[in-house]
Order: sequence, then structure tokens, then C-alpha cells
Amino acid sequence: MRKVFSGIGSFLQTPIGVILVTTAVWHGILWGLNIPFNTFVSGGIFIVDMIVAFFLLDRLVYFFSQFVLPIQNPKDRREIYARVKVFEAGDRGPTLFVKNGRVIEHEGEAGKRGAGVIVLDTASALVLRTDTEIRSTVGPGIKFTEKDEYIAGSVDLRGQWQFIGPLASDQPFLNPVPIAAPKNYNELQGRRQQTGGLTRDGFEVSPTISIKFSIKRAIEKTPTDSGVISQYGFDAVSVRNAVTREVVRLNAADNSKARMDWNKLPAHLVVNLWREYVRKFKLEDLFTNEGISGLQTIEDMINKRVRQSHVVALDDTGIPTGEWLESLEYKQLQSRGLEIMDVRIHNILFDPSMEEQMIQQWKAEWMNIAKREETFIKERETLIETASREEAGKTFARIASEKFSGKSTMPQENPFKTLQLLIHPFREFILKESSANSDMEKELRKLDDIWKWLLDNSAENTANRSAK
Repeated sequence: MRKVFSGIGSFLQTPIGVILVTTAVWHGILWGLNIPFNTFVSGGIFIVDMIVAFFLLDRLVYFFSQFVLPIQNPKDRREIYARVKVFEAGDRGPTLFVKNGRVIEHEGEAGKRGAGVIVLDTASALVLRTDTEIRSTVGPGIKFTEKDEYIAGSVDLRGQWQFIGPLASDQPFLNPVPIAAPKNYNELQGRRQQTGGLTRDGFEVSPTISIKFSIKRAIEKTPTDSGVISQYGFDAVSVRNAVTREVVRLNAADNSKARMDWNKLPAHLVVNLWREYVRKFKLEDLFTNEGISGLQTIEDMINKRVRQSHVVALDDTGIPTGEWLESLEYKQLQSRGLEIMDVRIHNILFDPSMEEQMIQQWKAEWMNIAKREETFIKERETLIETASREEAGKTFARIASEKFSGKSTMPQENPFKTLQLLIHPFREFILKESSANSDMEKELRKLDDIWKWLLDNSAENTANRSAK
């Protein structure tokens, strides 16, 4: 009963209902007062009233519908008039608002398939489609949709920061498995696994990775079909590629396929690059204080791979090979209409027990290195000793022959005189080069004693020869 009365009340609010009730009340008053009236004339007047009412209603709807939305041309006025006119009848499409790339709607709006209207703020864009084809790319402003058109996908035109990996407060390698709150533990370990990778020496590290990305923007900002110029830039081709070009990720566990949303692709590519480069370095190489650390090298290479068409290749130990290779990640981002502006790696987490393991490995390696160094030093000492001995022999020969070189001499009849010629250069050399050395003073005394002995014997030998 309530439904019936509600329907009657709704009907009486329509132009037909108002005119019908007014005519019935007026003629009821005339009949009650016994005032005569002509049925045909009253019928004609009723028809004229209906025509005038509908005409006025139509013009008033056309006039006031222009103020529902900020439209700017006659075509848009006709479009909004057509939608307002059938609003109450229910034969209409969706009325939607898109803010920051997110569709805001009343319950059941998205399911409507009649002609509708979509309002987009300056940070939003979308792609329209039907069940059989992709129709158009829509930028900021107002879009009047045709019958059976609906949103295939929407995007946020603003630059976005995405953070993946452990939080600053997380300690996934320290906390034991909780008994009371397993959900929190699973979430913590899930964040750890998002960016977890293995170093060249087999240690697991899990950093926090920050990625700034956006839909690729047009070089010049141009107005959309609604006359709106977005400060974030709108490129129809990039928006269309971001929404319509699918990236399918295979699930190795059950061999299923999942479509990856456009805003998930940058993180997916960056994490794969992180895992590719981190296994080229040892754990200790990531944090070296001398020169450029391994972590800085990885961050620099990831930024180049997502922003340049070609990059220098690294070998398995992180050393540049000089070979330039095509960046497949950059190519994939370009084809999807995306660009990454910056990638940062920070908050590196790893198991503290790894430090003790590293120390033990370092001790073992240090002993081997020390033994090799000891062998090398001994070999070097032997070579230096041999070379020094040879050099000393050459020096001795040069000094000993100083008094005999450069001129011919007759054989000495006095052998003590010959010894004097040999010893005298050594004595002069020691006095000049090593006079401050206490050990040399002892040697000089010995040479002085020998020198005196030679002088005494030389004089005696000369006297004996003269006596003969």
C-alpha cells in the first residue's frame, strides 16, 4: 500500500499530474457551485496547458542544466541537457567523478550502460571502452559517454613515490616466530621478501627501495577536448598504453597468470634489477669506505637501466666491461607509457649472525693471505740479498781498482806497497761515507792498524833491498 501511494505521489509531482489535479479541482469547484462549463472547451484548454507546460519544462531544463557542470560550448550544453532530461526516468548511463586517478561513484553507477557523464580533475585521465573495442582516451575535464561505454582503467597523472621492502622499524632477521600475532609476523616477512636478494658470497640482504615514477608526460602542455590544461601534463598515447598494454606475471607456484596494474610495473622492474646486481658483489663490498661502494654502484646502475636506452655492462664481480648493452627495462617502460625519475636504496637489513660468519671467513682467509705474504717476503728478501751482494762485489771491485785504472803501471817489487794501493781507497771511502757509524769506526781502527803494519813492513823491505 505504501508503495502504491508513493507512486501516486511521484506521479502528481510531474507536469501531467499537476495539470490534471489542477484541472480536476477547478472543474470540481465549478460543478459544486453549479457554474456551467463546456466540456470540449475545457478539454481543449487542458491540452493547451499540457503543451505549454511541457514546452516550458523543456526550456527550463535546457537552461538550468547548463549550470550543473562547467561546460563551455553548445555541443556540451546539448549533451548535458539530454542527460538531465532522462535522469528521473532512469534510462541513463553512469555519473562518475575521477579524483587523483580514483573513480568515485555511488553504488550501482558503474553498472549502468546508458549515455552518461564523467568529470575528471586535473590529476586524472582514463580510457573508455565497450565490450568489443577500446574507444577513446580522456584527459582532465568533462567527458560525455555514449551508450555501452565504460571505463577500462584510470591513472593518476601526478608523480608518485612508491616504497617497497622492510619498514625502518622492522627487524625481520631478529624477531622469532610470534605465537600471539602470527599475522604481523607474516606481514613483516612479506616485506622482507619483497626486496630480498643474495650477494655473491651467499648472504641475504633486504633493503628499502624508494621509486619515483609517473605516466610519461607530453613535452608541451596542450588543452584537452574540454579545454583544460593540466599542470601535471597529459599525453593521450602514454595513458592509453599504460591502461591497455598488459604485463602478465606468471606464478611459479600454481603456474597461473596475473595481470599487473600499470603502477606495479616500476617496482617489479626495479626489484629484479636490484637482485641482478647485488649478486655481483660480496656483502663487505656493499659498504666499503674507499671510493665508490658496491651499494652506490648498484643504485647508479639501476637508475641508468630505467632512464637510458643503453648502459655499460658489468661483469660477475661488478667491474665495468666497457660493452654497451640495450636496456630492456627502459624499453618496456617506454612501451607502457611510464617513466621512472629516481630510484633510491636505503635501510639495508641482513642477519646479524652473518657478521660473525664473515669474521670467521675473514680469519681463515687472513691466515692464508698471511702465509702467502710471508712466502712472498722471504722470496723478496732472498732476491734483495743476492742483488745487494752482487752490487757490493761490483762496488768493491770499482774501489779496489781505483789506483790501478786509467794508467799503465810497472810491476811493484814491494808487495806491501801494492797492498797499500788497495787499502787506501777503502779507507778514504769509509771516512767519507760512513764516518758517523760506530761500527765503521771499529773497521777504521782495524784498517789503521793494517795500514801501520804495511808502512813498517814496506820500509823494512825497502832497506833490505838497498843493503843487497
